[in-house]
This record gives sequence, structure tokens and C-alpha cells, in this order.
Amino acid sequence: MILTGPAIRQAVTSGTITIDPFDPHLLNPNSYNYRLGDRLEELTSRPADPAVPARTRTICLTDDGFVLQPGTVYLGTTAETIGSEAFVTSLIGRSSLGRLGCFLQISADLGQLGAVHRWTLEITVVQPLRIYPGMRVGQVSFWRPVGSRSPYYGHYGTLSVPAAWSPRAVAGHGAAPALLLQEVTT
Repeated sequence: MILTGPAIRQAVTSGTITIDPFDPHLLNPNSYNYRLGDRLEELTSRPADPAVPARTRTICLTDDGFVLQPGTVYLGTTAETIGSEAFVTSLIGRSSLGRLGCFLQISADLGQLGAVHRWTLEITVVQPLRIYPGMRVGQVSFWRPVGSRSPYYGHYGTLSVPAAWSPRAVAGHGAAPALLLQEVTT
């Protein structure tokens, strides 16, 4: 069952949902508009190889914006810390950005129960597109789980920075701290 805008507001007020900072003007009938953080990681590995750590270039977004280029994957974060121990999150892009040729949350739109952080956003475009820090880029909805709950305590659920793939996670072994990851791959 999906929460309505008023139910999201009530859950934020009661503390069962975290959206920080929270702006009631960003509520929708059954979601909340999240905003883009101020940093991107551009994936520069060519070709991308899930068996080795990703190479990235850090881009600090300014009020002048930044032009995304086709054929590149960018990782950003939500400006807000979002999550819940009681509700499952689902993050999607806004249709207004889709109409501009921007794909957000390419494959990982379902959040995990118990993960509360700034979410990594997977971003790509089909045409050059200028983006700005703090712009509304997507919507998060909250769903009531049914059955026994098993909160997510994995590596990605604790990160609040744009995070590229982990070769261990891709291989099905879970993510490893960066130091251990270097030992495994060298």
C-alpha cells in the first residue's frame, strides 16, 4: 500500500519517515519531490568493467549548472536524507526531466527497508542537458511492507555520497570497504 502526501507528512512529523530537510511544498498526492545534491561522479572507466573498481571524475555543481553529455553515466545524490525503518522507499525520476531526455534511476529504483541516507542517483541523458544543484529531479514514494521485516544493513544503505559499483557486490559477495576492495583486486 502506497502512502499519500498527507500520510507522508504525518510520518515525517512522527519520525517514522526521514526526509531531511523536509519542505511541505514538495509533497505530491502520493510522493515527495526530491532534489539533486551538489556533487556528481562521472564514470570514466572505458569500458566499464564490473570486475574492477570504477574510475570517476568528481564534478562540483554550482549555481551556473553543469551540462550532462550523452553516452556518459553520472552518479549524484539526493539533497535530502531519505528513508525509513517502517516503509520501503521507491525513487523515480520526474516526468518533466524524462521529457528532456534525462533518465534517472536507470535500474535501481527500489530502496531497502531500514536504509536512511542520501540516495545515489544513476543519471544519463540522450541529449546535452544542463542541471543545477537543488533542482527537483525525482519523486520518492513510501510503501508499507507486508510480512516479516528484514531491514537492509548492507554497504550501499549507509552511503550518502555518489557511489559507483563494488566489484564484490556485482559478483554477489556483498560490498567491501575500499581498503579491503583494493586488496582483493590487486
